[in-house]
Amino acid sequence: MTTALELDERYGRTRRRRLPWIIGIIVVIGLVGAFGWMIVAQAMNSVDADDLGFEVVDEHSVTLRFQVTGGQDKDVACALEALDEEFGIVGWKIVEIPASEGHQQELSATIPTVGEATTGLVNTCWVA
Repeated sequence: MTTALELDERYGRTRRRRLPWIIGIIVVIGLVGAFGWMIVAQAMNSVDADDLGFEVVDEHSVTLRFQVTGGQDKDVACALEALDEEFGIVGWKIVEIPASEGHQQELSATIPTVGEATTGLVNTCWVA
């Protein structure tokens, strides 16, 4: 006659089988926590920019109005571009924006160009 202990060992119902599951669950919880923190850290440093308008001053410059959101209490830099009729880049400028207490800033910058521009836009912004 077989005992309950022998049946448990034969069919793998021992406590040692729980240990890999417990370790696996702990590892998964740690990975989810690390991934979550990376997302939060990235969101804290994100900056968004919106074009508000542009004005072609002459064939060698265009003035761009834009709004920067995010980067509160941090210096921000933005890459501005001036494009021609065929969407070729005819001018660009890096604008450094000092830290401010507000969440949004409305700014204006003049971009020098090598030819006549038909538009101006913000390419990207980042925390400097």
